[in-house]
Amino acid sequence: MAETRVGVLGCAGRMGQLLVREVAAADGLALSGGTETPGHEALGQDVAALAGLEPCGAVVGDDPADLFAKTDAVIDFTAPGAAISHANLAAQAHTILVVGTSGLEAEHEAALEKAGRHTPVVIGASMSIGVNLLLGLVRQAAAALGPDFDIEIVEMHHKHKVDAPSGTALALGRAAAAGRGVDLGQVKDSGRDGLTGPRRVGDIGFAALRGGDVTGEHSVIFAGTGERVELGHRTSSRQVYARGAVRAVQWAVDNREPGFYTMADVLGFSER
Repeated sequence: MAETRVGVLGCAGRMGQLLVREVAAADGLALSGGTETPGHEALGQDVAALAGLEPCGAVVGDDPADLFAKTDAVIDFTAPGAAISHANLAAQAHTILVVGTSGLEAEHEAALEKAGRHTPVVIGASMSIGVNLLLGLVRQAAAALGPDFDIEIVEMHHKHKVDAPSGTALALGRAAAAGRGVDLGQVKDSGRDGLTGPRRVGDIGFAALRGGDVTGEHSVIFAGTGERVELGHRTSSRQVYARGAVRAVQWAVDNREPGFYTMADVLGFSER
């Protein structure tokens, strides 16, 4: 059986190199190339060698369209601003697209969902298997505990992270809101400062901490009268995200039906 050709967008960055190494180590997958921004020093270099592996013969380019055209699947952990163009390229080339980019907004997800009419598209606020299990637990807890418990979501990441709250924190908020049967947009509170007054009943609060080299920590607190329930997850290595992304590629190859999927579908947690 032929190997599935996999390309990595943003392949020279820390996450990109982890993805390259994970793809190279996976059964049934082969590196087909990678991209970086025009003028980047990695352009023209061997994708595998750049990540400290034996050369594979595929080089780093600066044209995402070329990568989509010559590969079976593409992994994207780049930036939200590129999501729409990458979605369009995936749809045109009928290339599997796995997106682990944090900070996607409604317009980005809409473009990716549209691309799913033509090819398998898998997104994840987090590609971690543990985080996706946590999402299911949070939804169940929110439904079981009800409105008598206030919900607060606390996340911490390294000082270089540019978005807040994190995509994973927002996904946890959506899971909690779904458990309560409400829209997160109507109950989200992430801007407390000064004299804010009493906490509004039913709100889901967010706190974003930044510092050092923290890979990722998330806690969901259900605070009731006289008791408190906490669910959480800590990441000690970014490798878990690369591992999850590769698992999503393998699942999409086996599934192969066009559609807009999440990691819950990949891991069998989806309620759809």
